[in-house]
Formats: sequence, C-alpha cells, structure tokens
Amino acid sequence: MEESANAMMKLSVFRCEETDKGLRLDAFLAARLTHLSRMRIAQLLLAGACTVNGAAGAAGRLVQPGDLIEIMPGDAAPNALTPEPLPLEIIYEDDELLVVDKPAGLLVHPTRGVKTGTLVNALAYHLNRAQLAACGFWLETNSEAALLSAKPQAAIPKPQSFIRPGLVHRLDRATSGLIVIAKTQRALSILTRHFQQRLVAKSYLALVRGPVLVDECVIDAPIGRTAEERPHWGVLATGRPAQTQLKVIARDADVTLVELVPVTGRTNQLRIHCAHAGHAIVGDEWYDELSMRDGAHERLCLHAARLAFNHPTGGRWLEFASPLPAEIVSLRAALAAA
Repeated sequence: MEESANAMMKLSVFRCEETDKGLRLDAFLAARLTHLSRMRIAQLLLAGACTVNGAAGAAGRLVQPGDLIEIMPGDAAPNALTPEPLPLEIIYEDDELLVVDKPAGLLVHPTRGVKTGTLVNALAYHLNRAQLAACGFWLETNSEAALLSAKPQAAIPKPQSFIRPGLVHRLDRATSGLIVIAKTQRALSILTRHFQQRLVAKSYLALVRGPVLVDECVIDAPIGRTAEERPHWGVLATGRPAQTQLKVIARDADVTLVELVPVTGRTNQLRIHCAHAGHAIVGDEWYDELSMRDGAHERLCLHAARLAFNHPTGGRWLEFASPLPAEIVSLRAALAAA
C-alpha cells in the first residue's frame, strides 16, 4: 500500500496488491478507510471523489493488482486513528491479526456524532503503544495529526510506521462478542476476501421472546431499506435476499436461548429476522416491542459467540469461542423466574 504522507487527512492513495485482486472497489476502500462509514464511501464514489488509474471509480469495479486508487475523503469524516488507552479484551494476537471480545455498548469505529471512545481508537493505541511511549506522546494531543507534528525529545513515529487497525467485519454497538482485526494490509485483503466468499464460520447466541417451537429452521426473508420509516431496515419484498439459520439451545417459559448463523450479511439481519419470525431479540430497541414499551432491559441480548477462519499466512484453521456475558445470563434467569 502507498499513501500520501503530505496530506494524510486529505488525499489517500493506495496501490493494489495481488491479494486484492477481484475485490469490489467499495469493499477495498471500506477495509482501508476504517474511519469512514460505508455510506460515506458510497457518497464519495458517487461524487467522483475516487479515481482508479486516473479515471472515476465505480463502487462495483473489481480492482486488479497494480491499480492506483486515489480518494479525497474531505474534512467531514471523524478521525478513527486517535490513539486512546481504553481497555481491550484481547483473546488472541500475532504479527498479522488479533481477535477481540467486544463488550456491548462499544462502537466499533467513530461516526459523525461519536468521534472518540471506540474500538478502533483503542486499537490504534494498543498497536502503537511502544512508539507512543518512546516519543512521549499521550492522549493529550488528541489526534493523529498532533502525533505526527509534535516535537518531543524522541523521534516521532512517521505515517508509514503507524500501524492502522484493519476492520475485516463489524458488530453493532449493542452487540457483544468476537471480532477479528487485521494488523497488516496483506492480512486485511485476505481476510476480507474470506468473509466475502463465506469461508469464515461465525455464530451468535441470542435470547429471544417467547417459546420457539421448532428445534431448527432457516429464516429466509429479503431485507431492504426505507427512508420513510424507522427503523430504516426491515423485511421488504424488494430487498436483497437474506437467510439466517436458527437452532434452539434452551427453552424457558417466556424466552428461548438460540444459536443464530447468518448465511448472508445484511444490515441488522439477525435482529430483523428474529423479529420477523415473531421472536424479537430481548432488549432490541428497534424490533422488540416489550423493550420499546417499558425500557426495562439494559442491553441487546445478542452475542457473537463463535468465530473461526483460516489464518492469512499458512491457512491454519483458527477457532475462538466467547461465553454468554454475565448480564445476559442474569437477565435470562430473571425472565425465567418472572
């Protein structure tokens, strides 16, 4: 990857590698510009702010090795690379990737309204903590630009040496559980491709309303977006195909603990599909009518419990598991006893 060192916060320049071959341009950019939302990237592509080999780039264009991609994000995007010494529960780490158990309530990356305190901010600190300590930089400078322009006694890390956390996939703010982060561009490209090709195994545990009578089923319902209603995402006949595998783990009087496997990866898919099947996830502020009515539950009872994939170097199969959080266990017990 090549990137403009003179205008890091303005023009971003990338050179595609062999491992990037066949990726959609929008997916390529989303994996690298982690401080920008997918919607913002789509807007930039539509506005002609991105070029591939000097020509305007379309979202669906498949990139090829050697392609020179330039994009001008502008000044509106929040800075995801502000290093912040926030707590992280890291369950695996090597030279190319790490796996984090994210708590509920933590944003994965900054948005227009929330610019700090996210997982990416914490990762920017964790991955560069040795450099930050060596140059005497701490949180007071409050931005990567300040990091690069400050003049303490020791040498300042250069843009090329600043390790950028690569988001391979995302979890909703309200969802807890496992997420893999790439530490190198090579790992990012390979893992992104594996997710796109559905070579990654992932499953969730959810506490849903009511007794689910069947032991296993596939929820098959298209998901689309409407600007006129909230929530904006839901089951629509004109939406994109979406499938979720559901398996009952345990039944209580008024709730059921289920395992959910997303066959596709649509926005809010698990939450939408459970509600569509008549078994909304407990604590869902958009799709669980009981939670919307009384506001009694503090969190969404959805947890990314299992994640497995081939390591980008050597292909070794890695598998990780995270137990159901204590707050969901306690809430299940309380609802079962009610």
